[in-house]
Parts: sequence; structure tokens; C-alpha cells
Amino acid sequence: EVQSMKLLLTSAGIRNPSIHAALVGLLGKPIAECNALCIPTALYGHPQGSPAGIWRFITGQSGCPMAELGWKSIGVLELTALPSIGQARWLPWVRDADVLLVEGGDALYLCHWMRQSGLAEVLPSLDRAVWVGLSAGSMVMTPRVGEQFVETRPPITGDDRGLGLVDFSIFPHLDYP
Repeated sequence: EVQSMKLLLTSAGIRNPSIHAALVGLLGKPIAECNALCIPTALYGHPQGSPAGIWRFITGQSGCPMAELGWKSIGVLELTALPSIGQARWLPWVRDADVLLVEGGDALYLCHWMRQSGLAEVLPSLDRAVWVGLSAGSMVMTPRVGEQFVETRPPITGDDRGLGLVDFSIFPHLDYP
């Protein structure tokens, strides 16, 4: 049996008991025993993103529960920095993580940096990690983001293509205009 990365694709984080239970089930152990990496990259690409918003995500004060769940350890993985330090340096950090907490923002900006950094290429080999996406962090896994959510157009594709690691698309926010 081929294992692959487990995905928990959310609109706004771990907001209720059923999503929390799903996360613990995917982790296979209590949150307090798990090492997390926060990936804030998508927020940098969004017009409403800011350094303060990234700080709120990382410190668990964003209103979308992710970092504040009581992890054993928590770190930050900024995808835009990865190409400058090389895969040999950052891949062990990713392999040691039980969970990747991926912030929302601009899904195509996130997709671009996942490809540029090399993270997209290694995701299929991360068979024990759980990817917890929040909005854009979920949409990036789909075949297409959808024109309603395009903030920037990456120069490589120029369209709304995501990573295509799932075979469905997501319209993540109830009552989104």
C-alpha cells in the first residue's frame, strides 16, 4: 500500500469539535505530542496580507485556530526563503514535522512558491505528515483555484492552476460574494 500525505482542507482552521477530531485522527496521536510548522507564505501575496497578519497567524491570534492548539513544538517555514538555503537544509525540518499548518491568502502565490521552493515536488513523499490548509492553503491542492479567488497571476502559468493533488475544487467561504 502506497502512503501519501494526509490532507485536512479547511475554510477557516480548526473551528469546531468535528474538525478537531478529524485532525487528531489524521495525526494518530495527541496534538501535544506533535511538531508543527506554520507556512504563512500565501498571506504575503494577498492584497490584505500584512506582517501583522502573519504574526497573528503564527502566534495563534488570527481568529482561525491553527497555531494555538497546543503543539509540542511550533516553527515557521517561509517558502520564499527555501530556494536560497537549499533542499538539503530545509527538507529535514519538513520530514520531522507531524503537521504543516498552511495559512490562507493568495492561493496562486502560494502555489508558485511551493513549486519554486521544491516543496510541491516532495509533498507526495511525506507519508506521515498532515497538511492542514486554511482557505488558500486548501485551495492550492486543487486542480484550479477559480477566477473568483485569483489575486495574482504567476508568470509561469498565467492561469488559475493549483497543484492538482486532489481531483476537486473548493469554494471555501460560505456567503462569499
